[in-house]
Amino acid sequence: MLRIASKASAFIASACAGALLVGAGAITVAPAHAADFKQVPASQAQVQLSFAPIVKRAAPAVVNVYSQKVVKTAARRSPFADDPFFRQFFGDQLGGAPQQRVENSLGSGVIVRSNGIIVTNNHVVAGADSLRVVLSDRREFSAKVLVADARTDLAVLKIEIGAEKLPTVNFADTRKTEVGDTVLAIGDPFGVGQTVTSGIVSALARSNVGISDYAFFIQTDAAINPGNSGGALINANGDLIGINTAIYSKGGGSNGIGFAIPSEMVSRVLDNALSNGKLVRPWIGAMGQPVTQEIATNLSLSKPEGVLLSQVYPGSPADRAGLKSGDIVLSVDDQAVFDEKGMRYIAATKRVGDQVKMNVLRKGQQLTLNTGVTAPPESPNRDKRTLKGNQPLAGAAVVNLSPAVADEIGTDPFKKGVMIIEMPGDAVAARTGFRPGDIVLEINGAKIASTADLDRVTQAGAAAWAVAIERDGKRIDAQFRG
Repeated sequence: MLRIASKASAFIASACAGALLVGAGAITVAPAHAADFKQVPASQAQVQLSFAPIVKRAAPAVVNVYSQKVVKTAARRSPFADDPFFRQFFGDQLGGAPQQRVENSLGSGVIVRSNGIIVTNNHVVAGADSLRVVLSDRREFSAKVLVADARTDLAVLKIEIGAEKLPTVNFADTRKTEVGDTVLAIGDPFGVGQTVTSGIVSALARSNVGISDYAFFIQTDAAINPGNSGGALINANGDLIGINTAIYSKGGGSNGIGFAIPSEMVSRVLDNALSNGKLVRPWIGAMGQPVTQEIATNLSLSKPEGVLLSQVYPGSPADRAGLKSGDIVLSVDDQAVFDEKGMRYIAATKRVGDQVKMNVLRKGQQLTLNTGVTAPPESPNRDKRTLKGNQPLAGAAVVNLSPAVADEIGTDPFKKGVMIIEMPGDAVAARTGFRPGDIVLEINGAKIASTADLDRVTQAGAAAWAVAIERDGKRIDAQFRG
């Protein structure tokens, strides 16, 4: 289970949740315009109404996801392993040869297509060597991963069920979800079996949770515990409003603060998985910071709201739409935004080619700008190379930075230059102290603008090496002998 640093340690967990509409006298499934009929129970009899009809509809589409991972561990070494007398009898049995053990983990998932397509959390399947899905009727199937994305913490699985049609849940429009709506959580906490809990939507658009880059979570107080990860949050119609992903907890159990990924983001990841198997996140090309009280005072604003743009990428959709540094984005598609994560999330729930409406404050005047969303450009070409030769960066794989590369690895899309993205642990570059994420600035005084520059300079050889890199925004200079 993943622990998230905060005032109260947060444990990744998920659940299925759903909202129930209580009518006057009998429980009913909400019509299309459910928001028009929401009402507080008016009597004790109404409070005692049952959630059973909603559970019967949604529960068959909730599954268990079991993952197995083979982990190598070093065996204990006998204190007599180096004694010649004992080794002549026991040989390598005393030497502590590496051993293997199997790690098992349990999560939940939601069937979203009747042909066996299932959505769950990425952290449920990450690193698994094998996956097994258990349906509500206890049948078991092997599963394969179609898409797994750590940045949204979502994964799409497929099981082979032949011509059979499995029960599914439909996607809801969470823009109609309101704080106070009743919700149900369905999952398998602690492996005890399918369990249903209820609560309400406690908050919307939570973006400071620290779970993923594309954070805009639904918060609920429905009990969510370990094993619920990847389950569904459902509304009054039994439709999916989110995939529950995390809880704040001091001891690992539910404290009534859980978070679900909204169905709009789930739908986009699912679309990518079923279309080309590659996740393409729409991009607008702008970044900024929350408007604090201090900023609001300095700009003579009545209250702190929106996102103050600090950079607009040249030639990006935001640039073409007329957005400028210094603009304050108040809302995107009529949804208020308070930080860059929220702004980026709403854009990422769109399809490439869609338009988003941005309400902008510029020099005291409100403007409405329509911004397209595109795939982040790969310009310049990444030109991935693995460095070789007798030099301190040997073994490192490097690429040219671009918005597309930055989106894939989760770094600043406005950064330029050559970045180390990977290296084996035994590479020279690893032993000399370099890390993935380092940006190479200079080699022996020569500016590095591309992977071709870096390859050429390192292949030329030298008696000594002066290497300048950028790490975590700071310049580091290092000297090495040839």
